[in-house]
Amino acid sequence: MKMDDLCELSATALSRLIAAREVKPSEVMEATLARVAAVNGAVNAIVSMPDGDALMDQARAADGAAPAGWLHGIPMAVKDLVAVRGMRTTWGSPIFADHVPVADDLLAARMRAAGAIFIGKTNTPEWGHGSHSFNPVHGVTRNPYDLTRTAGGSSGGAAAALAARMVSVADGSDMMGSLRNPAAFCNVYGFRPSYGLVPADAVGDTFLATMATEGPMARTVEDVARLLEVQAGVNPEVPFGRAAEPFADLLAIEMRGRRIGWLGDWGGAYGCEPGISDLCEGALRVFEGMGAVVEPVPPPFPAEKLWQAWTTIRAMLNAGDKQAMAADPAKRALMKPESLWEIEQGSKVTAAEFHAASVIRSRWYARVAKLFAQYDALVMPSAQVWPFPVEWRWPERIGERVMDTYHRWMEVVIPVSLAGLPSLNVPVGFGAQGLPMGMQVFGPHGADARVLAMGQQYHLATDWPGKRRPDL
Repeated sequence: MKMDDLCELSATALSRLIAAREVKPSEVMEATLARVAAVNGAVNAIVSMPDGDALMDQARAADGAAPAGWLHGIPMAVKDLVAVRGMRTTWGSPIFADHVPVADDLLAARMRAAGAIFIGKTNTPEWGHGSHSFNPVHGVTRNPYDLTRTAGGSSGGAAAALAARMVSVADGSDMMGSLRNPAAFCNVYGFRPSYGLVPADAVGDTFLATMATEGPMARTVEDVARLLEVQAGVNPEVPFGRAAEPFADLLAIEMRGRRIGWLGDWGGAYGCEPGISDLCEGALRVFEGMGAVVEPVPPPFPAEKLWQAWTTIRAMLNAGDKQAMAADPAKRALMKPESLWEIEQGSKVTAAEFHAASVIRSRWYARVAKLFAQYDALVMPSAQVWPFPVEWRWPERIGERVMDTYHRWMEVVIPVSLAGLPSLNVPVGFGAQGLPMGMQVFGPHGADARVLAMGQQYHLATDWPGKRRPDL
């Protein structure tokens, strides 16, 4: 098999070939390093790579070893918000530009235990703030489909590495759409699990910090499901855990009669650039072609209330996490303005304001639960704008509407995040400028297997990642 062919394969296919000893991990690594050398200079998705000879040594050691798990011998690059033992981990911040952890975070440990070989980190915005992956340590990640455009964020490096065929499967994380927005921008799948399914490390305030989660990304839904099996499972040291399921064995589903609610742009509250809704509606017709019933759903909750709750809770969490750092003048000088804005906003939140935001969040959870009594899944666009120029920090307007914060243009993702729901970005095609887009398919809390199974049927009918690869 040619090296380029190996880079085209899914992680599931590679895993089967390695297990059958038809392909060696060293051959996969050789192909991967060649692909990275060929395209990463232009895309800048993978950073902090170890020496290539050392990676080949790890791969050769895996050639004769008994498989450790599904990822045995498969090259992976870990998001630079996740600590990896012995590998520079910066969080995109110059404060940690030379930081080398002595231990893996839980997510990295689980993937390493399943046999993955870590070839580097994937680029991210500083502290993961914003959906554009640039920082002063590693620079900007570019979209493989148009190198003048962003790959999104904060899992932009992961999405771009997948699209560019540098890795077959990747981890990401999602507070405000960071597994969904970059996946949409790069024509791949990104899955935000139900909160608690992929547990955090036992650090920080795990009782309050329930809006962010880690999860899988890939070019196929089967790979997403299999990586989720590796990542998922209770960590007894943190609350709200959920048990893993055999997600890849549950992908077969009958779509006939399934009910899907189309939320669109939330009655105009989440205005989108021209062409985005059209592509999503075209994707919904694919579901209808499989026998599903698609119905428009009017806005189920005031969008401004959701935004109020979201910004209050998010800012408070960011302030609590980084306030001490911002109080140090030397470190403050090295922090991005958007991070400082989050901290300043959060430091002003009163107990009464936080309680009011929590009440809104609770009411929204109850309201969307009632919707899922009528629908198997709900759908919205994954992004409100097309991938924008890499020179921008963020889009300052959508149409005639001026954005009043650095992240308002991502507002469409917060209904899912605020309720902790499982949500899969599915690619929906390309716009007039040849740029990718995606839509969110989401279900009730705990319905991860159902959402993935619906996404699998859509993938089998469309396979946008396989149908249209970037020209690099």
